[in-house]
Amino acid sequence: MGFTRPTPVQAEAIPAILEGKDLIASAQTGTGKTAAFLLPIFNRLMQEGRGKTRVLVLVPTRELAAQVEEDVRELGVHTGLRSAAVYGGVGMNPQEQALRSGVDIIAATPGRLLDHMNRGYASFQHLKVLVLDEADRMLDMGFLPDIRRILEKLPQKRQTLLFSATMPNEILSLAHGILHHPVRIEVGRIKPAVGITQAIYPVPRHLKSKLLVHIFREIQMTSALVFTRTKIGADKLINHLKHHNIRADVMHGDRSQRERQQALENFKKGRCQILVATEIASRGIDIEGISHVVNYDVPESSEAYIHRIGRTARAEMTGDAFTLAAAEDEEFIRIIEKSIGKQLPRITFPNFDYGELPPHQIGHAPRPEDLYHPTAPPARSVSSGRKVVFSSHRHRRRR
Repeated sequence: MGFTRPTPVQAEAIPAILEGKDLIASAQTGTGKTAAFLLPIFNRLMQEGRGKTRVLVLVPTRELAAQVEEDVRELGVHTGLRSAAVYGGVGMNPQEQALRSGVDIIAATPGRLLDHMNRGYASFQHLKVLVLDEADRMLDMGFLPDIRRILEKLPQKRQTLLFSATMPNEILSLAHGILHHPVRIEVGRIKPAVGITQAIYPVPRHLKSKLLVHIFREIQMTSALVFTRTKIGADKLINHLKHHNIRADVMHGDRSQRERQQALENFKKGRCQILVATEIASRGIDIEGISHVVNYDVPESSEAYIHRIGRTARAEMTGDAFTLAAAEDEEFIRIIEKSIGKQLPRITFPNFDYGELPPHQIGHAPRPEDLYHPTAPPARSVSSGRKVVFSSHRHRRRR
């Protein structure tokens, strides 16, 4: 698969897991946490008997469950180990068959797994390893009660591995109750990956969609993941992009599981250039080759910002993260800049009309909120002929 050396979290976690120790690890997204627990788990399972489910990986979203199951197949292609993903939005029967047959590794979301367990055929009496992945995200999504119900049905004698980007008190309390003398790993404070070039694009809110199309055409994005705050906003934006003949797809919670999987597949295969998504795609989705992440709506926390932009520059590659910011977003921008320890450049295009009024304002004086005056650092534009030239245009080059 092209991996030649372990990432820092892998270098610290793998020896501890091989020794059978419990683990609590905090590391930023995109650092190779999945391989950090799967590889030593493979090593253990290959030395034991087959035919029983021995590993359970709990994750917050359907997409992450499918991603973990895919990683098991790719990383463990020569091991002969079997795996299955268990999540909602699809039929129960294939999942029931996998649980009854005792595949080696189950990757599951808490809600759907609990449904199966309550029906009596999901047995984990031979469980050897429990992994809680993206534990803070499961907390945010309200899964903690379901997780506790699942824990009550699992063997007490097991190895437990907890991975979380952040460690709020609720997660630490959970860890204290289920981990036995855990090894604690912290791989730096949460911050953007080194290879991400970040910039702010000041723009009146009503011109965001128009500016996104302008940016897309000016710098010729090959693959961009665009985040909106709401499902309605995502749908409106996708319609705007398609109206301008941009190959785009959308992914959010109101779409069926089949539609979401198809959107991801289209994006991975390059059949669409832009994937518009809500927060559901901001963690755990490892899509190779994303050149740009665009915050169409500014996230409301620095952690959400870092997780979003972490979808690019994965595995020591490079990428760009753009944030479209209106006047009312400035407070959130300052919070993000304080968290990452630097001010981000403001970039404007000399050939874009930032003064265009919204339809209801035509013929009237603009409202203050329709204008944007960045405070610091000042906006800048760099032009060469008719094109805007970005010094960060170095996408996907390995360092």
